[in-house]
Amino acid sequence: MTFQSDTSPSSHPLLSHADRIAAMWTDFLLLVGRILLGWIFFQSGWQKIGNIPNYSKTFPARGLQEWMAYVSVPAEFIAGLFLIFGFATRYTVLVLLFFMVVASFSSHAYWTIEDARNRAMQSSQFWKNVSMTGGLLVLFVTGAGRLSLDRILSRRT
Repeated sequence: MTFQSDTSPSSHPLLSHADRIAAMWTDFLLLVGRILLGWIFFQSGWQKIGNIPNYSKTFPARGLQEWMAYVSVPAEFIAGLFLIFGFATRYTVLVLLFFMVVASFSSHAYWTIEDARNRAMQSSQFWKNVSMTGGLLVLFVTGAGRLSLDRILSRRT
């Protein structure tokens, strides 16, 4: 089953110009959005992947087991790449949704922090993750789009 983007008109004819732009640029904009969303996971995983043993030592303070770093860092890195290239997109999104829930509530639990400055910083990080989760949900619904490995590979079957 292939998802067709919603190109139905907006609620009012005065708003139809944006509908035409969206319909005309759907494939390109979906590619750009996927790359931007994937990039944050890729670069974050890249920064950690060379030093997982040290990074894992930060996990107990977050209420997580150290071994989880050996799963989460490669998952973050690989999932970022998969999103960028549009490979196994919906499955990748499911992995990242799980990752985001764990990361948000363990690493950015701002409501447990008393220092106002650190609390504000972690609040910002928590809500950034919530926003990214929204983007992941949209990507789950739309799929990777035509400019993706998913599309190329689907033609072979």
